[in-house]
Amino acid sequence: MNPVKKLPETKKPDGRAAKAQLTRARILDAAGELFVRNGYGATSLQDIADQAEVAVQTIYYGFGNKQSVLKEVVDRTIAGDDEPVATLDRPWFQQALATDSAAAHLEAHLEGTREVLDRVAPIMKMVEAAAATDTGIAKLWPDEQNPRLTVQTAAAKSLLSKPGANPGITVEHAADVLFGLLSPELYLLFVSERGWTPQQWQAWTYETLHAQLCAPQTGSPLAGG
Repeated sequence: MNPVKKLPETKKPDGRAAKAQLTRARILDAAGELFVRNGYGATSLQDIADQAEVAVQTIYYGFGNKQSVLKEVVDRTIAGDDEPVATLDRPWFQQALATDSAAAHLEAHLEGTREVLDRVAPIMKMVEAAAATDTGIAKLWPDEQNPRLTVQTAAAKSLLSKPGANPGITVEHAADVLFGLLSPELYLLFVSERGWTPQQWQAWTYETLHAQLCAPQTGSPLAGG
């Protein structure tokens, strides 16, 4: 007789891992809220633990110190989730790269960037204030080049390689323009201080960047028609 085949074992869901992930998310939600509302310096790990309804030892075990909590809050806010995926590999960025014209790339890039800025802009002032009083915060992101500039340089290189791009500018210049106009500081200036809607900011920024990065349309004043 043939031996009875043993069915492959199915992996049971790891309840502990799921619980730990939920606890981590709760801690980061609480930290982000308290950092923005009260400031980084005025927020203790005990405050975060109380808000998240966890023991403070849980935060020490999971993050180590308050600086690490801040870094996780910022990185998570930029990404929009807890997945360890770099901006350059995010679907919105890849979809922009896949467009077939400079104007389409610019439109897609702006749409994705606006969603990031919606999340990031409110915490940027807090991070700047924290860095002014805690020199260790600047070392949390040790890249020699600003990560935003890395992203905008990749976008500029792709955009300028497509039909309809302005042939008279370099990738470096295009990256600088994107870096400046798509900065959280400028976004906050228009949306928070001047009361523009995010959609108004996006429309104005598209028109401004289009004039810089895309070739003038035939017959327009800029084209000399």
